[in-house]
Amino acid sequence: MAFFKSIPFSIWALTLAAFAIGTSEFVIMGLLLDISKSFHISVSQSGFLVSAYAMGVVIGGPIMTILTASFPRKATLIGLISIFVTGNIFCALAPSYELLLAGRLLTATCHGTFFGLASVAAAALMDKAHRTLGVALVFLGTTLANMLGVPIGTAEGFEWGWRSTFWSVSGLGLVAIIGLVLFLPKMHGNSKVTPLSEIQSLKNPLVLIPLVLSALVNGGLFVIFTYIEPLLVHVTKVPLSHVTYILLILGAGLPVGTLLGGKLGDKALLPSLSGLFPLLLCLVVLMHWTLTEEVLGVSVLFLWNLITFTIAPMLQVMVVNNAAHAPNLASTFNQSAFNFGNAVGAWSGGFALSHGLPYQNLPYLSFVYILTGMAFILLYRHLSRIKKQE
Repeated sequence: MAFFKSIPFSIWALTLAAFAIGTSEFVIMGLLLDISKSFHISVSQSGFLVSAYAMGVVIGGPIMTILTASFPRKATLIGLISIFVTGNIFCALAPSYELLLAGRLLTATCHGTFFGLASVAAAALMDKAHRTLGVALVFLGTTLANMLGVPIGTAEGFEWGWRSTFWSVSGLGLVAIIGLVLFLPKMHGNSKVTPLSEIQSLKNPLVLIPLVLSALVNGGLFVIFTYIEPLLVHVTKVPLSHVTYILLILGAGLPVGTLLGGKLGDKALLPSLSGLFPLLLCLVVLMHWTLTEEVLGVSVLFLWNLITFTIAPMLQVMVVNNAAHAPNLASTFNQSAFNFGNAVGAWSGGFALSHGLPYQNLPYLSFVYILTGMAFILLYRHLSRIKKQE
C-alpha cells in the first residue's frame, strides 16, 4: 500500500487516460456486428474501422508529435485527450459509417503522440531510480483496458447499443482531463527542439534498434494471439464456452508483466532484456509441444504473455533514454512500431495459415520474430560498448 501512495496522482491520471484510449482502440472489435447492422454494411467493411485506426496511429502520431514538439507538455497532453474525447463523441453521434470512420481517424491521431509524450512525462515525474516503473504505470492503463475495459465496453454495447460504449469512453476521457488539470505539474517543452532535431534523433542506431525490437516483439505476440481462439479450440481442444475464461487468465499476466518490466528496467535494463529474450524464445518452442494439453498449454501461454508485456515498457524507456534531447518523436515512433508489429504479426500468421500451416506451428513463426530480436539485442550491446569507449 505504501508503494501505491508514493506514486504521484499525475501518474494515475495518465494511467486513466491510457485506459480510456486503450479501451477505445480495441473495444470496436466486439462491436462490429452491431455496427454492421446499424449501418447495413458487411462485417468486413465495418472491420476496416480497426485497420484504419491502426494506420491513423502509425501515420498520424509522428505528424502530430512534430507539430507539437515545442509546446508545453501539460497543455499538449490535455489537448490530446480533448481531441480523443471529441473524436469519441463524434463516433457516438455519427449518423453514417463514413462519419464514424472519420471519428475513429480523428481519435487515432492523438493515440501515438499521447503515449509517446505520456511516457516522457511519466519518466520525468518519477525519481531516476524509478523511471521505468513510471512508464510501466502508463502502459498499465492499456493492459487493464484489454482486461477490463474491452469486455465491459463490449457488454455495455450489447445491452444498450454500440453508441453507449463511445459515450462511456468519452466520460473516462473527461475524468482524465480533470485529473491532468488538477495534478499534472507544468512541464514546459524544450524550446530548442525543432522538427528537424526530432527527426535527427532517429538517426541514432541506439534509438532505431529499440523501435525494431518493439515491432518484432509485438509481431511475435500477434502472430499467435490473433488466432488464439481457433488455436485453443482446434489444438488444445478447449470447449468454446471455456475460451473466455482462459483469455481472462491470460489477461491477468498483462498487468503483472508490465509492473515487473518497470521493476527490472529500473534495476538493470539491458541485462534484463538480454535474459528475457532467450526465455521468450524457450517459451515459444515449449508452446508447440504443450498446446495439446490444456493445463500445460495455458500455463505456457500465460508465461509467454507475461514475459512479452514485461519487455514492452523496457523498450519504451530505452527509446526515451537514447533520445534524451528530442524524445517526443522517437517515443511516438515506438507506438507506431508496436502497431506495425501488431499488423505484420497478424498478417503473417494469417498468410501462413491460408497456405496450410497448422495452428500448432504458429509458435515457430513467433520463434523467427524473437530470434531476430535477439540478434538486434546483441547488436545493441555491441554499439553501447563502443559508445561508452568514445
